[in-house]
Amino acid sequence: MCGIAGIYSFHPSAPPADRAELRTMRDHMVARGPDGHGEWFSDDGRVGFGHRRLAIVDLSAGGAQPMTSADGQLVVTFNGEIYNYPALRKTLEAQGHVFRSNSDTEVLLHLYQAKGEAMLTELRGMFAFALWDTRKQALLLARDAFGIKPLYYTPGTHTHRGTLRFALQVKALLAGGQIDTTPEPAGHAGFFLWGNVPAPFTLYRGIRALPAGHSMWVSTQGISEPKPYCLITDILAQAAAQPARGSVGDSLQAIGAAMRDSIAAHHMADVPVGMFLSAGIDSALITALSCAHGERPHTLTLAFAEYAGTPNDEAPLAEQLAAQFGTRHATVMVRQADFQEQRQKLLADMDQPSIDGINTWFVSQAAASQGIKVALSGLGGDELLASYPSFRDLPRIRNLVRPFQGFTALGAPLRTLAAPVVARFTSPKYASLFEYGGTLGGAYLLRRALYLPWELPQVLDADLAAQGLADLHTHTLLQATTAHIPQDRLAVSALEMTWYMRHMLLTDSDWASMAHSLELRVPFLDVPLLRTVAPWLAAHPGLTKPTVAAALAPQLPKVLIHKPKTGFVVPVRDWLMGDQAAAQDRGLRGWAQVLYTQATT
Repeated sequence: MCGIAGIYSFHPSAPPADRAELRTMRDHMVARGPDGHGEWFSDDGRVGFGHRRLAIVDLSAGGAQPMTSADGQLVVTFNGEIYNYPALRKTLEAQGHVFRSNSDTEVLLHLYQAKGEAMLTELRGMFAFALWDTRKQALLLARDAFGIKPLYYTPGTHTHRGTLRFALQVKALLAGGQIDTTPEPAGHAGFFLWGNVPAPFTLYRGIRALPAGHSMWVSTQGISEPKPYCLITDILAQAAAQPARGSVGDSLQAIGAAMRDSIAAHHMADVPVGMFLSAGIDSALITALSCAHGERPHTLTLAFAEYAGTPNDEAPLAEQLAAQFGTRHATVMVRQADFQEQRQKLLADMDQPSIDGINTWFVSQAAASQGIKVALSGLGGDELLASYPSFRDLPRIRNLVRPFQGFTALGAPLRTLAAPVVARFTSPKYASLFEYGGTLGGAYLLRRALYLPWELPQVLDADLAAQGLADLHTHTLLQATTAHIPQDRLAVSALEMTWYMRHMLLTDSDWASMAHSLELRVPFLDVPLLRTVAPWLAAHPGLTKPTVAAALAPQLPKVLIHKPKTGFVVPVRDWLMGDQAAAQDRGLRGWAQVLYTQATT
C-alpha cells in the first residue's frame, strides 16, 4: 500500500515534467507511505513517477517503487494489493518470465508484457496504478472494480499546457500548485445531495476521479476517455439473468467456500494482519473464519464514552467474541474531548468533504497505536448480504407509489404544497414521496440523499446548484444502475455498492485509514466472491445474513446473530451539540455545512 503520483507532458509543446512539483505531490502523501520513497523520470524528462512506500509485501529493497522491467521498457507505480499474485507469478514463470523480487508489483510488469491491457481482468485485489510503456510512448491508468482505491487526474480540457497529472489524493494534486481550481458545479451540488463528492467529480474543474473498474490511456494524441473493464452492475445483472441452480443448502455451501477463499486471500502479507471487531455479524464472521485457519490475530474495538451501557456500545459483545476466539484484543475508548481536540487534524486528513469517515479515522488511529499495519474490515457485508433497511424499504416505497405513476406531473406541485407542513413534523424528504418514489432509484435518492435536489438552492448559489444538478444526471444514472437487474435484492445491492458504499464508505475508508499509515482490507469486496455469491442470492433472494453467518460460523453466539442491526455508529450529533459552527442546524446537515466551509475557504 502506497502513495503514487505522476506527471506526463504528453503534448509536444509542453515543458518537461517538473521534478520539484512531483516531489511536492508525492511527499504530501507521506502518511500513505512512511517506509520509503522513490522517483523515476524518463530519459527525455517528459514522464515522472513518484512513490511513497508502506511495506506490506516483500519488505526488502526489491519491492521498492517506481519499478522498472528488466528490459527498461516498462515502469509502474502501484498502490494496493494483488491477492492472487503468487498464482499469476507461477503461471508467468511457466511461460519463461524471470522475476527479480517477491513483490506483487513486479507481477504487474510481467503480466502486462504477456497480455497488455487485458491483464486487468486477471487481477484480484484492490489497486490504482500507472504504467508507462516506452514502446507505445503511452501511459496506462487503472483502478479496481469496486473502487476500493482512488485515483485522481487532470482531465483533458483542464490540463496545464498539455500536461497530465495524477495522484491518489485531491489534496496531493492541489499541493503541486498547477491545478485549475475553478469550482466544479457537479462536485459542489453532489456533496450537498449525497453528503460526499460523487465520482468522477471533485470540487474542482481541474481534477477528476478515474471511475471504478475503468482504465485510461494517455499518449501524444491526448487523453482518452476512461473505458470499463469490469463493472459491478454487470456482474449483478448477469447473476439476475442466470441464477444458480440448487437448494438453500447448496447455496450456503458455495457461499461459505467463496468467503473462506476470499478471507484467506486477504491475509496475504509479510506483516501481521489485524482485524476490526465490532458487535456486528460482518466483522465477527471474518474473525471466526480467520481463526478457523489457525490465525490468532490482533483484534480491535472502538468504543465511545457516550454509548457506555447502551445498545450502541460495541465493546462488551466484541470483548466476549475476542475471548471466545482467543485473539489478542484491545478496546480503545473515544470521548467527545478527543473529537474536539483532534478535529482540525481530522479535517486536514479528509481528502474531500464527507459527512462520514469519523469512525474509520478514530479506529485507524487506534489500530496504529497498537502497532497494527494491516487490518481487515467487514465493510461490504451489508451491501452483499442485504442487511440494510433499504433492501426492505425501497421496494415498499416503489410499490406504494407505483400505482400513481400516471400522475407524476403532480409530484412537484404536491411537494411544493406539502413541504412547509411536513418539515414541521419530520424530514422534508417525505414531501417528495410521489415525486421520486415510483422507482427503486428514486426511492434510493429519498433514502440516502442529505438534501433533495429542490433543496439545494437553500445551501448553494442557485445557478451553481442548477448547473451542478444538470451535470450530475442523478436520476438518469440511478435508473441506469438497476436497468438490467430485474430482481429487487440484487438491484438494491447495485445501488448500495455503486453509490453509498463506493462514493462514501470506500472513499472515507481510504483517506481515514491511510492518514494513520494503515492498510485497510475488505474481504467482502472481492470480484471472485461476488461472481460466486450473486447467482446464489438471485436463486434464493430470501437468504439472510444471520442464516449465512449461522451456517458458516455456528460457534457465533446467538445474541449476535439475532440482535437488531444498529450499525457501527459514532455520536457525531451529540458531539456537534457543542459545536458552535453547527449550532444552527445540528446533526449531519450542520456537519455538512462545517465541512463545506472548511473545504471552500
